[in-house]
Amino acid sequence: MKAKLFEPLYLRSLRLPNRIIVAPMTQFSADEGVAGDWHLMHLGQYAASGAALTLTESCYIAANARNARSCLSLYSNEQENAISRIAQFFDMHSDGFFGVQLAHAGRKASAREPLKGGGYLPPEEGGYEAFAPSALPLMDNWPAPTPLSAAAVSKVTQNFVEAAQRAKHAGAKLIELHGAHGYLIHQFLSPITNRRNDEYGGSLPNRMRFALGVFEAVRAIWPDDLPIGMRVSATDWVEGGWSVEETVELAKALEALGCDYIHVSSGGLSTAQKIVVGPGYQTGFAETVKAAVDMPVITVGQISEPLQAETILRTGQADMIALARPVIFNPRWVWHAAEALGENVTYPRQYERGRPALWGAGGINQPGNRIPGK
Repeated sequence: MKAKLFEPLYLRSLRLPNRIIVAPMTQFSADEGVAGDWHLMHLGQYAASGAALTLTESCYIAANARNARSCLSLYSNEQENAISRIAQFFDMHSDGFFGVQLAHAGRKASAREPLKGGGYLPPEEGGYEAFAPSALPLMDNWPAPTPLSAAAVSKVTQNFVEAAQRAKHAGAKLIELHGAHGYLIHQFLSPITNRRNDEYGGSLPNRMRFALGVFEAVRAIWPDDLPIGMRVSATDWVEGGWSVEETVELAKALEALGCDYIHVSSGGLSTAQKIVVGPGYQTGFAETVKAAVDMPVITVGQISEPLQAETILRTGQADMIALARPVIFNPRWVWHAAEALGENVTYPRQYERGRPALWGAGGINQPGNRIPGK
């Protein structure tokens, strides 16, 4: 029986060769938002890894939208050209696809990088004004963000559109909108951070209005044959916050607008969160969402073993598996999973002789040691 993890899956015109996704991993290594050699190496290793889809880290849509100054961004020609360099590498060397995750940090903007101690970065040290649904600071020692006016909300939506257009020009094959982990879209969704009394606040339909509006606007300019998904936090892990039931309603509304998948994570909004962690601790959220929609569901979070991933798929908890820390630790995770599950995956031609079946005397160039069709 073929392993479910290695079954292909279609997202519009993209035929994903398997169900393994490289999740966004912030590197805090961009020079004013421009991807450099580190990003080409970091993402390029996954182009050669056998993963079906590799997503950029959160890629910010405006200078004041950045979580930190060293975050990857996509609002200038230089940034677009740098992303194009990575997209071209995937086109040349990968059977998988390259996608861009677009984000706005909202009240999390103007942060100091974790490797520099974290916390708020004030203007005198190069920081900038943060904007959010409501004037609620991230923490007690942070300033309150400036609430977005209705006109400013429209401008932010246009920033998402412009960044998506740049991603298209750069050669990305997929867009993921970041609606999770306490960033701006999530801030609009959650009643903890959204205290507005206009059309963007209060009721669930109003709190979903910004997320759905951004999706509609980006879908309108994105090629019909290429997919768009959204990453969401299924729960805030805080009583009275965003809930799994609300996530299901958001998923249904996104699907009705033509969303191609939903990437289910959790948390990240509030320091009051009380997360219960463990292997596959978020798969139950994905399973709940999957039961309510037809579009594919990605699950993520402490999934590290091939058999664990296979079991999640076979038991119908999700359609795809996203990995981050496990593929940092083991960039060849896909190859090793294929070996463990008895599957044969394509290696880059330069790495064919690394296939365990070819470790015998003489290697790939000896008669009888070639892979059929190679």
